[in-house]
Amino acid sequence: MKNYSNIVIVASFFGLWMDSFLSTKIQIMLGFFLIFTFGILHGANDLLLIHNIKTVKQSNSWFKILGYYVVVVLTGALLFYTIPQVALLLFILVSAYHFGEQQWQDVLEALPKWFQMAFQFLYGFIILQLLFVFHSGEVQSIIVNIANINIPSQYFVLLLQISSIAFIGLSTYLYWKSEKIRKKLLLEFFYLILFAILFKSSSLIWGFAIYFVLWHSIPSIIDQIKFLNGSFSLKYFVDYCKAAGIYWLISIVGITLIYYMCKEKQLFNALFFSFLAAITFPHALVITNMFGTKQTKK
Repeated sequence: MKNYSNIVIVASFFGLWMDSFLSTKIQIMLGFFLIFTFGILHGANDLLLIHNIKTVKQSNSWFKILGYYVVVVLTGALLFYTIPQVALLLFILVSAYHFGEQQWQDVLEALPKWFQMAFQFLYGFIILQLLFVFHSGEVQSIIVNIANINIPSQYFVLLLQISSIAFIGLSTYLYWKSEKIRKKLLLEFFYLILFAILFKSSSLIWGFAIYFVLWHSIPSIIDQIKFLNGSFSLKYFVDYCKAAGIYWLISIVGITLIYYMCKEKQLFNALFFSFLAAITFPHALVITNMFGTKQTKK
């Protein structure tokens, strides 16, 4: 994973450099391409992961697992249709924890569960707030289209300040408590600065795509392959893609239908993020269970 960290830092700066030469329209097109490929792919093998999680492997049939998964996805979609304000809030909270969990899941095992959850949530929430602060106008428009509420931009700044203070406080305790985590902490603060520069300099979709794909989706795919096979290799990656192919295709068809139903930019962005939210709810739960199973095996 250390080698990938070096690669992704270089790739992020390359994406930042490309930002100077690409128009906003091209950035958006490339951003959606990345999200539609690796971004969607990283959540397309959830059913296979569920089937290999020890706690459910023996007690549930494949069709029952599929049924549960579909119900959760449809429930998420229904929430966005009936009470979008609540659904949007849940999406932000779940996504924040999911992003933080991916980044810190191998580091905080010895700490109390409440501390792990709070720390991981705050880390992911800061990433989201950085994105919201630097693109407050577009984010406000998307929120209005999804939930019909207008959130003043200063609220994003306030939330970023509060979450940053809380995260720095927990990080200070962690730095004092565990010598093993000090280097990781300093590195992650550097990453947060990098994300801030990236989000400020790029369009909303391009900045989000670079973070979502390079820093979240691909590391998640690597972790999933290791969980399923015990190690990572090109062969295992190809097998992973084959197993995920049908579910990835279904997702792409769904997004394509959304696009042709509403080509107006802000409405499409709103429905696109609503679609991501609906599939994020079960995916985040699956990944949490996967990490829990990995810890019990150690």
